[in-house]
Amino acid sequence: MNVAGKTALAAMAARKQADLDLAAIGNCIVASLIDRRARHVWYCHPRLDGDPVFSALLNGEAPEAGFWDVELQGLVESRQHYVGNAAILVTHLTDGDGSEIRITDFAPRFKHYGRIFRPAQLVRRIEPIRGTPVIRVRTRPHFRYGAAMPQKVPGSNSIRYVGPDFVLRLTTDAPLAYIVDESAFALQAPVTMILGSDEVIADSLPTLVRHYYEETLGYWQDWARYLNVPFEWQGPVLRAAMALKLCAYEETGAVVAALTTSIPEAANSGRNWDYRFCWLRDAYFVVRAFNRLGATKTMEDFIGYIANLLALEPTASLKPLYPIVPSTPVEEVTMPHLAGYRGMGPVRVGNAAALQTQNDSYGSVIMAAAQMFFDERLPKRGDAVLFERLEKVGAAAAGLGLKPDAGPWEFRGRQAIHSYSAVTSWAGCYHLAHIAARLGFAEKAEHWRVTADNLRLQIFEHAWNSKLNCFVSAFDGDEVDASLLLWPELGFVAPTDPRFLSTLAVIEKHLRRGHHMMRYIAPDDFGAPESAFTVCSFWYVNALGTVGRKEEAREILETLLASRNQSGFLSEDIAPATGELWGNMPQTYSMVGLIGACMRLSKSWEEGFWNGS
Repeated sequence: MNVAGKTALAAMAARKQADLDLAAIGNCIVASLIDRRARHVWYCHPRLDGDPVFSALLNGEAPEAGFWDVELQGLVESRQHYVGNAAILVTHLTDGDGSEIRITDFAPRFKHYGRIFRPAQLVRRIEPIRGTPVIRVRTRPHFRYGAAMPQKVPGSNSIRYVGPDFVLRLTTDAPLAYIVDESAFALQAPVTMILGSDEVIADSLPTLVRHYYEETLGYWQDWARYLNVPFEWQGPVLRAAMALKLCAYEETGAVVAALTTSIPEAANSGRNWDYRFCWLRDAYFVVRAFNRLGATKTMEDFIGYIANLLALEPTASLKPLYPIVPSTPVEEVTMPHLAGYRGMGPVRVGNAAALQTQNDSYGSVIMAAAQMFFDERLPKRGDAVLFERLEKVGAAAAGLGLKPDAGPWEFRGRQAIHSYSAVTSWAGCYHLAHIAARLGFAEKAEHWRVTADNLRLQIFEHAWNSKLNCFVSAFDGDEVDASLLLWPELGFVAPTDPRFLSTLAVIEKHLRRGHHMMRYIAPDDFGAPESAFTVCSFWYVNALGTVGRKEEAREILETLLASRNQSGFLSEDIAPATGELWGNMPQTYSMVGLIGACMRLSKSWEEGFWNGS
């Protein structure tokens, strides 16, 4: 890497992402985001898309409620790290006199009686390490997106926070008066706390939490041990894998796009969306990432979620996105009691994109489900019944792939025949041909091959602009977007195809911003985009790798890795000029892009060992 590149990396490494420098813990039922001072700033209960009882992240500059923290009197330093590859977070806080405390946070998850124990609970342990630290614990949940404050009811060793819809209980071995009154006290012995549903905990709290900790640590270590990782960039890939796991809702198998809602894509942009939903467009890429990692159980659960949707939904009118429990409403509303991230509202709950026409969903579903027919590791394989359902999806893809829609970027004010929707429709039909051949259905294989070929001819005729010498975003249009970078990944064109190489050059000219890639630059319903869409930068890295520009790809990848926050997570967007993170986080699509790029560009294990690297 050249001097300029190293300087840029150093600057990014030194930059503090004060607001989105968040760590995450969770257990595939609930998840919480925690800042550098161990404050829980985002926690939805009783599941990933539930009521954010801790929502300080979206509660303006100085929230009075919606958080859980530990104030160390005279704080001068904080340090934070995960325990190994586990979703167990440790924060050290030090005061000006050198007194130090250690705060350990996690959500219990482990095997118990042949099942996974994963209650909607957060566990916190506060320990004195050095000196005589003085602390104050503040537990301030609120309900209905900040509209309702709880009734606080102390008990013998717990506090019940009674809300209009459910009750939270904080159980602790700390002197309860200090916790109820939020009084300062000298921490002379460890304090243990469990926050969860309104259930009495009869066991010895220190003993129970010690058991929870050891079992949860063992679970995560075993999970990470069996992952496939590249020789290079193992740390970033493992952290990205953890992010994907934390975004998976195990009850149904759904994987949310992010844990949060309404973090804007850029300052005061109004591009504030609820990402606590499962997008069908993401399905193929998420399945492929889990496959590459060898996380077959989570992958299988996600495919099962998709198969369940196909059994419930009319396959000719699939929605672009679904809630983690399919019957849950998706209506988009604003929540006026939360000021928004840095005061940049609105805070939206639900997502109106569910009502849009997005024709790339059909091909994406088929590509994701195809794994079940070819992956011999899976105990439940694809069969004729699933293939018959997928054929109905394929018929919709063939019929709708060349129709106007909102496109992959979910434009709210216009429609067109988007090239990406057409290519994913082709890919779905192409995969159906291979699935049919795998099952021995020769006539059906030929039918879907012909269907795919017909789509391909239409795409080449209408998505190629001879004046610009490139493929374009919409049929017979004159604009490019970053989704064109995926065409070799989807198998539609070879990376050596002169048409793709010339398209790549046009994209670089118009969309590249330093080491970052815009998704498009034409103004939309909210004006011209300001931030780079993070996954598009990884698509660009992959494209460079496939066309043989590997050293350039590696340099850009290093810059993107340096853009992660201190916990190793990426959000949806990056401001190209400053490297600042924007958008919901941790963003599944971004972490999927990271995994794919690292695995593509890494030396093999053989190369790494033999070269002494």
